[in-house]
Amino acid sequence: MLSQLYIKNIAVISEAAIDFTGGLNVFTGETGAGKTILISAINAVLGERTSKEIIRTGEEKAVISALFTGLSPAAAAALGEAGYPPEEDGVLISREITADGKSACRIDGRPATAAILKTVAAHLINVHGQHDNQQLLSPAKHLGFIDGYGELEPMLEEYRDAYRAYSAARRELEQIDTDEAEKARRIDLLGYQIGEIDAAQLTPGEEDELRAQRKLLKNALAVTEALGGSLAVLDGDDETPGLSSQLGALVEQMEQAARYMDAARPVSERLTELSYEFEGFASDIRGLLEGFDCDPRQLDAIENRLDLLYSLKKKYGGTVEEILAFRDRAAEELRKIETSDERARQLQRELSGLLAEAEARAEKLSAARGDAAGRFTARVMEELAFLDMPSVTLTVRRREKPLSPDGIDELELYISTNVGEEPRSLAKVASGGELARIMLSVKNVMAGRDDIGTLIFDEVDTGVSGRAAQKIGHKLRQVAADRQVIVVTHLAQVAAYAQHHLLISKTARDDRTFTSIIPLEGEDRVRELARITGGETLSEIALEHAREMLREADGAFR
Repeated sequence: MLSQLYIKNIAVISEAAIDFTGGLNVFTGETGAGKTILISAINAVLGERTSKEIIRTGEEKAVISALFTGLSPAAAAALGEAGYPPEEDGVLISREITADGKSACRIDGRPATAAILKTVAAHLINVHGQHDNQQLLSPAKHLGFIDGYGELEPMLEEYRDAYRAYSAARRELEQIDTDEAEKARRIDLLGYQIGEIDAAQLTPGEEDELRAQRKLLKNALAVTEALGGSLAVLDGDDETPGLSSQLGALVEQMEQAARYMDAARPVSERLTELSYEFEGFASDIRGLLEGFDCDPRQLDAIENRLDLLYSLKKKYGGTVEEILAFRDRAAEELRKIETSDERARQLQRELSGLLAEAEARAEKLSAARGDAAGRFTARVMEELAFLDMPSVTLTVRRREKPLSPDGIDELELYISTNVGEEPRSLAKVASGGELARIMLSVKNVMAGRDDIGTLIFDEVDTGVSGRAAQKIGHKLRQVAADRQVIVVTHLAQVAAYAQHHLLISKTARDDRTFTSIIPLEGEDRVRELARITGGETLSEIALEHAREMLREADGAFR
């Protein structure tokens, strides 16, 4: 669950550390105090797209961190797969957003990407914002509800394997069935390309070696002079003795001293070894000088070879290795074209079997979806009956479509809100308040299909009031028995069911707006519920009504 949220410099929130508990956590507060900003901050720390506009005016950066404890096995596994195995039973996720639009993410203090945060977050929190109700208006989303409720993802993946195999064979056959003139043109081109590369007789690493040889040959005179000068220093001439002869004289002198002085013997021996090395130096330099060939024609051959490589690289790849890889691909394509008639006959034989396999799995998946849809709508209607929509009839209409990555089903939720009315498309019938209750019901029904520890609802009670709002509060408290639920609400009937009530309060000082988050208990909570119900003027009747709401909510769960 989300144990603590820390926010600094997010919109009207200068700095806040919010402690959460298990069960039902509720935020209330006046309009504009920052309730929805909290949801934006949570979304940001979980890797959702954000911008520098979220930073508090006048500040250079914003910081958000979220501490999660009691991780589920799936969440711990997701962190481990991403390279961040959790220590003990918790994880700290943080994100910093700077005024220049840059973002830095961390998991347990280690750098991460927003994409990694998003992947991990899918196992930690399910955030339901006001815009999520629009999912109900999109038939494309309805199929996901049924597959998720029916836990059909493994069956869907089995179908997709069969569909991908069939689609790949069909595409290959379509590519083979090109006109003969195009085949002939392609064969000529591939043959020319392969022949040109083969004629060059390329060798991996050849270009670097050629460049080194060219560098040496272009500086042949300097190399020759340097080698000759080095040899002259060692051998000397008629007028000046070389280092070798001087070292020989030094060795003789030290050997004379060593005959009579034991302490001089180590020095004499090292100098003797050094004289042998100098003789070797002279021999090596002579060999280099005698073996150095600076034929200008060799340089011309190297330049021509490098020009050829440059020409081939412009056509086929940036390096010799890439050119050779291009040649191998061209040869494979040529082989396939030349054997395409045989391959086409083979594919035609295979295609009917692959199609039959894909269709069989599609039919099996479709039947499972039909069963899951019946159970799903029954469970959602049970939830809606509790939420004061007892006359609702929810059905799933199916239309068959050609094989596609999702199967052969087009599913859409249809609803009748009154007895005797024909079910119609959800997008054409449901009001805002009905959509909110339907989405809450769907979320509750789907909640049992995962082990996500925290559900967050932003304004889930939009468009409802009175008894329906009270039922929503009761339902949220029920859901919170099994997992943490965090709710942003403007209704006292919902807030009364909270096990942890937080007030978001806005104040102004020094020409700036500041928001604070205050846990409420006892009479402070009574006054907040009365304020939500009746406005800023708190009458004794409003206060007593608030106390009654709290007593009723507590009594329902004793």
